[in-house]
Amino acid sequence: MILELLVRPNIWNLKPYSSARDEFTGEASVYLDANENPYNPTFNRYPDPLQRKVKEKIASLKKVAPQQIFLGNGSDEPIDLVYRVFCEPAVDNVVAIHPTYGMYEVSAGINNVAYRKVLLNDGFDFSADELLHATDNHTKLIFLCSPNNPTGNNLDRHQMLRTIEKFSGIVVIDEAYIDFSSQLSLLGELDRYPNLMVLQTFSKAWGSAAVRLGMAFAAPEIVLLMNKVKYPYNVNRLTQDYALRMLDDAGNKDEWVKILLQERTKLQNLLSKLPIVEHIYPTDANFLLVKVYNANTVYEQLAKAGVIVRNRSNVSLCGNCLRITVGTPSENDSLIQALRL
Repeated sequence: MILELLVRPNIWNLKPYSSARDEFTGEASVYLDANENPYNPTFNRYPDPLQRKVKEKIASLKKVAPQQIFLGNGSDEPIDLVYRVFCEPAVDNVVAIHPTYGMYEVSAGINNVAYRKVLLNDGFDFSADELLHATDNHTKLIFLCSPNNPTGNNLDRHQMLRTIEKFSGIVVIDEAYIDFSSQLSLLGELDRYPNLMVLQTFSKAWGSAAVRLGMAFAAPEIVLLMNKVKYPYNVNRLTQDYALRMLDDAGNKDEWVKILLQERTKLQNLLSKLPIVEHIYPTDANFLLVKVYNANTVYEQLAKAGVIVRNRSNVSLCGNCLRITVGTPSENDSLIQALRL
């Protein structure tokens, strides 16, 4: 892969903004370099623009190098940045499976990049050859989400690896739900594939959706390009401090995942006994895609009972389907009770 040929020329030649905290790192007794208010410590100081301490802890946990990590405002920021780094507006295009996470298409629209959808098969999986057939010389990115949203299933690992091997652009694998999956993360393949980017997040297994912290793992050269384009202080001090505390006690996350997997099995069993349920699709995420008889009616019934799920009936291949997040035991009991009324 010749990275320079993939990157937009203006981005490759861009001289990034250099902040005071880029030019000096370390500790000092007096800071007079960044026009900060000297009062109200510690929030008067700009945060580390490269989140070095957080990356060190993530690197240790994920068995990658800190230079392979980009941190953003949720996963949506790195999704947007790969468009801005690699895709020339109104010229280049991207290819993605369908249905999948909606922000890939929204970011394409924002960046004026053509978005090509390849429909999943009846088992909600894909063929690498079919996906690659949708590409051309102007295809810079391929998006794959595994476990996929809204279908919940793992994509075929062999097909994902074949896509990475055969595609000359960047393949983005979104692993937002990987902690709930029986499939190994593709993080272990980073050193083997320089065109691979893996997305993970603190929003799901870490129970920190409100914090807005997403992780992108890629070759250091790609991370450097994303750092060029991002806003200087894209991850605030409060988020960085919170992440450090969470990473110091990763056992909490593991316990939550264990409980949610148990509840997922319990919820599947209870739902399967309800006459309104037609089919429950296999899942490797913290949610179930459930086909019911008349999803619109069931959704309204649940809403009146104060239980909110996601109606996915308007999504391709998901007719009459509700996406149901696995909640606490009491929340799951409330769902079942409302469905029995």
